[in-house]
Amino acid sequence: MRIAMIGSGYVGLVSGACLSEFGHDVVCVDKDAGRVEQLKRNEMPIYEPGLDALVAKNAAAGRLSFTTDLAAAVDGAGAVFIAVGTPSRRGDGHADLSYVFAAAEEIARALTGYAVVVTKSTVPVGTGRKVAEVIRKVRPDADFDIASNPEFLREGSAIGDFMLPDRVVIGTEGERAKKALSDVYRPLYLIERPIVTTALETAELIKYAANSFLAMKVTFINEVANLCEQVGANVHDVARSIGLDKRIGPKFLHPGPGYGGSCFPKDTLAFVQTAREAGAPQRLIEAVIEVNDARKDEMAERVVVAFGGSVAGKTIAVLGLAFKQNTDDMRDSPSLTVVPALQRAGARIRAYDPEAMKEARKLLTGIDYATSAYEALRDADGAVLLTEWNEFRALDPARMIKLMGGPIFVDLRNVYKPADMQAAGFRYHSIGRPVPGSAG
Repeated sequence: MRIAMIGSGYVGLVSGACLSEFGHDVVCVDKDAGRVEQLKRNEMPIYEPGLDALVAKNAAAGRLSFTTDLAAAVDGAGAVFIAVGTPSRRGDGHADLSYVFAAAEEIARALTGYAVVVTKSTVPVGTGRKVAEVIRKVRPDADFDIASNPEFLREGSAIGDFMLPDRVVIGTEGERAKKALSDVYRPLYLIERPIVTTALETAELIKYAANSFLAMKVTFINEVANLCEQVGANVHDVARSIGLDKRIGPKFLHPGPGYGGSCFPKDTLAFVQTAREAGAPQRLIEAVIEVNDARKDEMAERVVVAFGGSVAGKTIAVLGLAFKQNTDDMRDSPSLTVVPALQRAGARIRAYDPEAMKEARKLLTGIDYATSAYEALRDADGAVLLTEWNEFRALDPARMIKLMGGPIFVDLRNVYKPADMQAAGFRYHSIGRPVPGSAG
């Protein structure tokens, strides 16, 4: 099938590349001519493991291409996916749908035959029907159906998530649309991955409900970690034990400095706003947002406390800037709260991240960027680990402390074993677990 993917950001690029791997002829569209030329050179604008190889393979096979010409991409397409950004709207937390509706208008003018128009972007309930209204207003004669096909891609493992998904959700009402999307996802039917076909509004709500629930799990274990610190319990043992309960499961029960990224922050906000307008407020998720925002501020204060109440004049090495490992995404990363707070408190920051420093330089100023973790640690009065990159797990505590000018280490991801860090001579502080002989 010929597929047009409108938007070549994270979701559009990964989805387009994976659909071309399924054997479809995919054209990814983007208004940013520079990005399109970059992709034609097989230079990825984002970091996602395996994406460059997947794009190169399918571009070479002629199944994947990139253009700024939406009309040419849509001409003859059996499915047109809208995968543009839906950031939180300033002031009220609603999803900004201006890019979605602008894309719908252009698609309407470009349609040359029947196509199913699919919202891949995360959108509030009711958006699909509004997209249909936009298309009909521009082209009353257009032959199309609307569908919702939310994505459930985890940054850092998105290709695997697309190729072997827990489920595929398809929301539509027309039989032609169901048939078209069955053809799109035929390889997943063949390997019997769960395909959930439902009404349009239901599909739109599923994505928000799923991300809000996961954000609640993250926030729950962070709150439990606080309690563990007060009573001398170990949050890892608590998380593992409750995660072994099949009704709960182990995923997203890892304490840390709060969730960030492209999905949880904006999706929880949009979910709350949609629910309020519908007269069914989601008070649990409202509390989750409040607690998570406060969590990031609390992490900066933890660092100050670890330094004895003041970081003025101190050089602090920050390991990790992206919101999670295996991505360069800085959106709503805890580092965007913690680092400026430490700077305001008088600290000098030297930071390193394996992939996110290009993006970080746009957002975090007045800090020194190192070329390796060990360089960041050199002569530092203390260190803070913010992102759990695997390469940080492999650092040698004995070498680390020899390089540093001070022994303070604040591990906000619980990457290291307290005994190993203390044996090396660190004053080690972690989250939600007892550290003998330490205040952390």
